Amino acid sequence: MRNRKKHAILSRVTTANKITIVRILLIPFFVVEVLYFVKTGNSLHRGLALGSFGVAALLDGVDGYVARRFHQISELGTILDPLADKLLLVSAIILLSKDHSPWLGQMPLWLTGTILGRDAVLLLGTGLIHFMVGKVQVKPRMSGKVATVFQMATVLWLLLGWDKSQGQGAHWFAICAVTAAICTGVSGMLYVWDGVRQLSLHPSSSPKANKH
Repeated sequence: MRNRKKHAILSRVTTANKITIVRILLIPFFVVEVLYFVKTGNSLHRGLALGSFGVAALLDGVDGYVARRFHQISELGTILDPLADKLLLVSAIILLSKDHSPWLGQMPLWLTGTILGRDAVLLLGTGLIHFMVGKVQVKPRMSGKVATVFQMATVLWLLLGWDKSQGQGAHWFAICAVTAAICTGVSGMLYVWDGVRQLSLHPSSSPKANKH
């Protein structure tokens, strides 16, 4: 009986959402492998960390394609998909912001502050809009997608150790990190602008009429 209920529940979850759930489940595995690598220096753990992060990043595009191609866009998916992105990137950025030499390079703290600061502002803004308006309308921005790509590229650069490679490795890493910071800041300002518009259009933002 229980197996039938579990099967019925799973059958109601779309394929796109199942892929997103797999992405979320890969995050703790990625974190554990990074921690084991910086503790032991065993290249196997680096490979597993890279593999899990790469697969999770790749599936980000796969679940979006499946949702659009097979008309599986759902309310649950609109919540889980960005949540999976944030959990993966925030976990990686916090881990790599510490000094793990000689095994891994360090994420620039100014980039960490930019990313976490933007996410904190957006989280607070989303809560405020939900409290005041009741429904948050999120408009996807190209700058946000580009920021995510460069954030993931920066993480992969550090995991691969290319920031320490001879030649242009450190130079290109700096360019990638600066681009990620700029795109993150721009996307944050655009999202804040969208939030201010939603609040300004709501009756609660209008001045109260004076009572005589």
